[in-house]
Amino acid sequence: MGPAWCWRNRGVGTGEGEDERAGELAAAPALLAALPLAGRVVTGDALYCQATLCRQIRDAAGEYVVIVKANQPHLLWAVHTLFADPPPGEAFGTAVTWDQHGDRVERRQLWASTALTGYLDWPGLRQVLRVERRCLRRGAWTREVRYAITSLGPEVGAAALLGHVRGHWAIENRLHWVRDVTFGEDACRVRSGSAPQVLAALRNAIIALLREAGWTNIAAAVRHHAWHPGAALAALGLSPH
Repeated sequence: MGPAWCWRNRGVGTGEGEDERAGELAAAPALLAALPLAGRVVTGDALYCQATLCRQIRDAAGEYVVIVKANQPHLLWAVHTLFADPPPGEAFGTAVTWDQHGDRVERRQLWASTALTGYLDWPGLRQVLRVERRCLRRGAWTREVRYAITSLGPEVGAAALLGHVRGHWAIENRLHWVRDVTFGEDACRVRSGSAPQVLAALRNAIIALLREAGWTNIAAAVRHHAWHPGAALAALGLSPH
């Protein structure tokens, strides 16, 4: 299986404009058609949990792993019910990972099942997933549960499926979160012409330069260069003299 393509939107049920989400969905088929999907896994947020998009991915010999939320109520109900009240004798594939990031310890566990494959009328669906993330920080635990569907079969294994889910959110944390929060992309009111694309390209270039320079905390890097403009020029290969 080849590398994954990550699909991310600004969120479902976050209060964002319907027009913006509709625009992203309208552009999605053309984007998929332009990508070499054969042998690759497309991961997507809940906005892209659409039967037509999943069918397009499978028709192009690709695979998908997409998050399920309330924009697909029947699908969410069925997946949630399976894991909350499994039928007698149902055996789930499971995988667990532990990670530590500074003062934060994270435990992720995935459960996978083929029980709904014949029940759900969804293109290419072979497994449904439950992913629980527990985080210990400063003596307090937090817990988050997400559900997903995938065209990947049980031969792939729960550990590999958890890797795809984690890989999706790694892209979210390393790029999109940084762009949205550290660089204020969500709050930017620039909407006309090519300016939004230019600003997005500049943000991506800055993030890439900072990571190439060894920075892992982009917010700290931005503060550092704000106080040391000479360092910013040096990072670009320029001299203030």
